[in-house]
Amino acid sequence: MAYSSSTMGHRFPDREVSDRRAVGLALGRDVLIVACAISAGIHGALVPEHLGEGAGAGAGFLVSALLLIALGVALTRTAGRRVALASAIVLGSLIVAYGFAVTTGVPLLHPDVEPVNGLALFTKAIEVVGLAAALVLLERSGQNPHLSLNERTTR
Repeated sequence: MAYSSSTMGHRFPDREVSDRRAVGLALGRDVLIVACAISAGIHGALVPEHLGEGAGAGAGFLVSALLLIALGVALTRTAGRRVALASAIVLGSLIVAYGFAVTTGVPLLHPDVEPVNGLALFTKAIEVVGLAAALVLLERSGQNPHLSLNERTTR
């Protein structure tokens, strides 16, 4: 069993577990923030190109970028299970939408099949990492309902 050291030679195993859980939550939150930021930047940069293809595609990229920005900001402020869940839903939806875009097209938004390219694959890889971080945050925060996703390791 792992123990944490404290004053006067006493050991408190529960505090070490709590500290590790808090560090894991903080790291997961930070990974999720970075994933949202990178994906938002790429989607935002591609808005003009996709507006040229059609209003639906451009609007889809703009809305995606704005949602990702909002989630990133929310995660830096008062992140909780709802924000982690919303992040998982948005990132998962973007991954699924891309799957449709390169196989069948996305009705109304991007009906033509899009060719696979390196930037898109990079973006999806980042989103998969973000989705994994969001799912880990949801699972870990569910283990201890009193542990906030924003809890810092310093007390």
